[in-house]
Formats: sequence, C-alpha cells, structure tokens
Amino acid sequence: MGTGRARARALPLALALLLACSDVAAVAAQGTERIQGSAGDVLEDDPVGRLKVYVYELPPKYNKNIVGRDPRCLKHMFATEIFIHRFLVSCAVRTLNPEEADWFYTPVYTTCDLTPWGHPLTTKSPRMIRSAIQYISKHWPYWNRTEGADHFFVTPHDFGACFYFQEAKAIERGVLPVLRRATLVQTFGQKNHVCLKEGSITIPPYTPPQKMRTHLVPPETPRSIFVYFRGLFYDTSNDPEGGYYARGARASVWENFKNNPMFDISTDHPPTYYEDMQRSVFCLCPLGWAPWSPRLVEAVVFGCIPVIIADDIILPFADAIPWEEIGVFVAEDDVTKLDTILTSIPMEEILRKQRLLANPSMKQAMLFPQPAEPRDAFHQILNGLARKLPHGKGVFLKPGQKVLNWTEGAPEDLKPW
Repeated sequence: MGTGRARARALPLALALLLACSDVAAVAAQGTERIQGSAGDVLEDDPVGRLKVYVYELPPKYNKNIVGRDPRCLKHMFATEIFIHRFLVSCAVRTLNPEEADWFYTPVYTTCDLTPWGHPLTTKSPRMIRSAIQYISKHWPYWNRTEGADHFFVTPHDFGACFYFQEAKAIERGVLPVLRRATLVQTFGQKNHVCLKEGSITIPPYTPPQKMRTHLVPPETPRSIFVYFRGLFYDTSNDPEGGYYARGARASVWENFKNNPMFDISTDHPPTYYEDMQRSVFCLCPLGWAPWSPRLVEAVVFGCIPVIIADDIILPFADAIPWEEIGVFVAEDDVTKLDTILTSIPMEEILRKQRLLANPSMKQAMLFPQPAEPRDAFHQILNGLARKLPHGKGVFLKPGQKVLNWTEGAPEDLKPW
C-alpha cells in the first residue's frame, strides 16, 4: 500500500491530467486512428467466400426449448451461444450440403439453464454436450470420421469447457474429454491453463449492443473521471474468507484506493453507469472468478482506456485487436501501485490510445448486434475459423481408428441427459 505522502505527490499530477483530458476531449473524440499492419487488415477481413459452415439440426431440447423456459439467458454475459446460432442459420457462409462444409457447428445452449439467481447450472452442461454429440454421431457420418476435429462448439462459461465457476474445481475437471479434438469458441483465455484448449478462438462476452448504444453521450463530453470501477471487491457468498475471489486483486484495489480522490470506485451500480464510463479516462478491468469481464467490452465501446488486471490473460481476437496499444496492463502483484502507474503515462500515449479506441472497427469487433453487421464479433469468429483452414492431414481418421475415450470423465458427466 502506498504511503499518504506518495499519494499526495501523485495527486497534483493526476488532477493536471484530468484537466488536460477535459480540455482535449473534443480533439480526441473527433480524431480516430486506423489500426496499422496485419492487425488492421485482419480486423477488416470479410470471411464470406472463405469458408462454409454446416449447422446441425438438433432436437429443440438442446437449444430453443431452454430459451423458451427461461428467456433471462438472452441477456446474460453467456448469451453468445444463442446469438451465434441465430447468426449462422441465416449467414452467407452456411451450407445446406454437409459434403462441402469446412466446419460443422452443434448448437447446444450449455449456459441457458439458470438457477433462480441467474447462474448457469453447469453440472448439466457436460451431459448436454455428450448427449448432443451422441445424437449427431448417430444421425450423420461427419463427427465419426474426425471425432470432432472439424467441428466447433461455443462454450462461453467462466472457464470454458471445464464448466465450473471456481478455478480449482474447473482445473480438476479439465476440458470435457469428448471435446479434445474440437475447436472451442470461448470467452475464457489464459496462457498455460488446462481450461484453454490449444487452437481455441477467444471471444468477448455478450453485452447488449442496443442497450449500450442508447446510452451514448456526445463525443465532446469531457472525461472528468480519472479511474472508474463498479462491481464486487469481495464475493462473500462464494468466498467467505475473501482471499480466493479475483486472487485478491479486487480486494487490493478497494483497500488501497477506496479513499483516493483519483479513483471513483464502488460496489454500487448507478443508472448512469454507461455514461460514467464515457466520462472516464481509465476503466479498471480486473479479473473476477475468471480473468475476463464484460467491463472490457464496455470500456472499448465507450472509449475508456481498459486497465487490464489479469495475469496471463488471452484477450478476445488478439490477432486483430492491438490490446497492448489500446489498454494498460497491470500485474496482479502491482495493484498497490495503480495510482503511480496510471499517473506516469504520458499525455501523448493517452491521446493515442483514445484515438485508437475511437476507431469504429475496434468497437464493432467487440459486439454481437442483432441483426449482424459488417466486421462485428460474429464475423471475427468466422475470420478465426477461416484462418484455421485448410485442415491438416491428421484431421481425418483411418477406418476403425478411435482417439477419444467416451468413458473418460467425471462419473456425474457420464450420466444420460
């Protein structure tokens, strides 16, 4: 924890930064900067014509019926699995001829069965996926010839296909064995982690695009808040002792900066939340139970420089979005130095990050609008799938060859669904 004397020295500089940012807000808002090099080219790619996707027709118990029972899952942060399905059904890359397909998609809504408190019942998710795979393997020959190596699944839960919200138990479970050859489209991404399958496509979590767009403020609005955060610092319900949630990073933010005038942080979620982010220079994006957070999407869309506090995180569409240039990365062990780190960033660097964030393509790539729009997150997923083509020689199995072990996994996961 920094001393009061250190904070006192940092405060005048922070206030000067705030004043400067307020004065140049209009200039920064009017100017955008194109993403240079291959990253910009990838971001603006059009995937149509570069791949074909076959969408399996499953019984509605795997998808539509679940939404019908509980429409809340259309709005939560895991809803990408629903909207990707809807997008692909009407997308130009869809083929009705499986013989010409590059990829096969199995629409299973693994996070749509919710508790009364709105949390996914992930104990059912592995059984749902196993059941769906058994169904497609009986009705079509395409899974069996590759055991899923040319198939992709959307697994948007906290720790992806490990299907548990607490990291230790997710690691113990591991990725569902029957998905080990498939490509996962998932929000979870962390280097050298058992829940991140090699070759996964990391995507942003779902945030309601239309809701955010209705809260846009004029671009010349001054950014008069230096650091902004709203959310939990302790999850006392699931982590009573307070040392496991967010690996202590959020608790450290609160204990060190709750009385610092440069930091507008609170557990409250005001009706002006979106407007406040657009009035802020920096928005904290710390890990929670998992390293990712919807705040990352909100910060990019609202032009607030994301301060990413999540060691070894793999960020959405990292080959298309220059995260190092638009964000600030702070190690979890360095949270106590946040004030010094942020006040030390030169004004020129802040302005450049704001210009990059103002790029419409950057914002578009983080959203799942309905209907879909050019260069949005749906199209970035297709770009990611296209870049994995053509499939290697090892994709197709020899006659009678088996790789996956259907009897492997937790006993609870092997029960019928």
